[in-house]
Amino acid sequence: MHELSIATAIIERADELARADGTDAVSTVTVRVGELAGVVPDALGFAFEVAREGTALAGARLVVEQVPGQAWCGPCAEEFPVGMPPFFWCPRCDRPTNDLRSGRELEITGIEPSPASA
Repeated sequence: MHELSIATAIIERADELARADGTDAVSTVTVRVGELAGVVPDALGFAFEVAREGTALAGARLVVEQVPGQAWCGPCAEEFPVGMPPFFWCPRCDRPTNDLRSGRELEITGIEPSPASA
């Protein structure tokens, strides 16, 4: 379960960012996870709960924003969902594409301090 190492990295980075902003406790960490990132959101949430114990994020909750995989077909200017498993074939013009526009994200997009430390 690689989600545990991802959760640990999220906690470490969120702690660094919070301390840089003068905050010593975090209430919420928001992350964007792409459909094609190879991360199971429920497993990441569970791993986050386990990994946060004994850290500055011990009381924090993880909010996961899921990003669907979207591809772009240049010849017909169509953006379309690729699904899972991904299918990079334009449904409009019936041509393949390799222009993935979204779905591989794995990033922290927000950190909210705990009310007591704000």
